[in-house]
Amino acid sequence: MNTAQVAKILGVSPSTIQRWVKQLDLPMERNERGHYLFHDEDIQLLKNIQEQLQNGVLIQELQPPTEKKKPRKGMIKSPDNDQTLEKLIAKVKELELNLNTKADSVTSYQLLQHRSEIEELQSQVKELSIQVENLQSELSDLKKKQQLDKPLVKDHGLIKRKKKNFVSSLFGF
Repeated sequence: MNTAQVAKILGVSPSTIQRWVKQLDLPMERNERGHYLFHDEDIQLLKNIQEQLQNGVLIQELQPPTEKKKPRKGMIKSPDNDQTLEKLIAKVKELELNLNTKADSVTSYQLLQHRSEIEELQSQVKELSIQVENLQSELSDLKKKQQLDKPLVKDHGLIKRKKKNFVSSLFGF
């Protein structure tokens, strides 16, 4: 029986049954989900505990049963066979291999993209340096032409004007 069924028989709540089992450290079997399973002798033991408590004995004063604790039985669900486990391991390995392959291909693609971008930038730099050289040669050619076109001015060819004195510049004479 489960905890709720035993609680109904004894007329107490399921949490009371659980508290008795825990506080008195009673040897109860559990199912695969960890729920208590009660047998006829367990129910009889709980009835004795209930009677003692109704007679005024404190739960701390109750003596737990002196019999050895039953080994706890639990069920562990295992795969139906080892083939299922082996299939899962093989599938995980296959997925890891696919993941590594995909990562390698993505990295290779990115490297190729970067390489083509670098080559494009290098060609642009070459074109720009050729243009700069052409502009520098045109500039130097223009400077040479300007120097040839300038007339030579001699110092004695300049006309010296007479300076007006301050008073005549004021009256306009």
